Amino acid sequence: MTAAEFDLFEIMRTTRSMRRLKSDPVPTALLSKILESGTFAASGGNMQSWRFLVIRDRAIKESAGAFYRKAWHEVVAPRYRSSKPAPGVTPEGFARMLAAAEYLADHIHEAPVWIVPCLAGPRQPGSGASIFPAVQNMLLAARALGLGATLTTLHLIHEGEAEAAMGIPDSHHSYAILPIGCPLGKFGPVRRAPLTDVAYDDRWGRSWQTA
Repeated sequence: MTAAEFDLFEIMRTTRSMRRLKSDPVPTALLSKILESGTFAASGGNMQSWRFLVIRDRAIKESAGAFYRKAWHEVVAPRYRSSKPAPGVTPEGFARMLAAAEYLADHIHEAPVWIVPCLAGPRQPGSGASIFPAVQNMLLAARALGLGATLTTLHLIHEGEAEAAMGIPDSHHSYAILPIGCPLGKFGPVRRAPLTDVAYDDRWGRSWQTA
């Protein structure tokens, strides 16, 4: 394994959702690296119909963030609080995640920059395959640069209003918001269910056995 390969796997292993961010501005040069990393991703037919809206204007973030906050408090938070922790997550860890998600909802407008990945045309089954590879590339690039980020889609509960607040034309639709900034917390290993629980060998239900 080369040093570059190790670095890639370590970056993937430690790319946590960083929901608490400092308000310090992110240099344009770093944002350009993150955006360019997004363009390295695959897209259907290599059409590259993605558009990445970079929002640093506080007024725009406050306007769109109000719909994000509304979605969290009225729809998503009650649903999470009535559910069980995700696989591999303790009740204490789940409580911390909820607290961080609520912090993001109440402070998302304070993140120094949002990247809003968009696609041309109507939203339809399979269209996410042409935008989410770019999103993951940008999340990994942010981690490599020491910046915190998270992928969130709560604004889509109020899609029309939020997109209007962000100035997205009717010809395009947003698929997520990536708040980016210097993290208040520390990077660390992600918590996931064991591979034997989620990967099957030839037949459904026959657990994959690691070498």
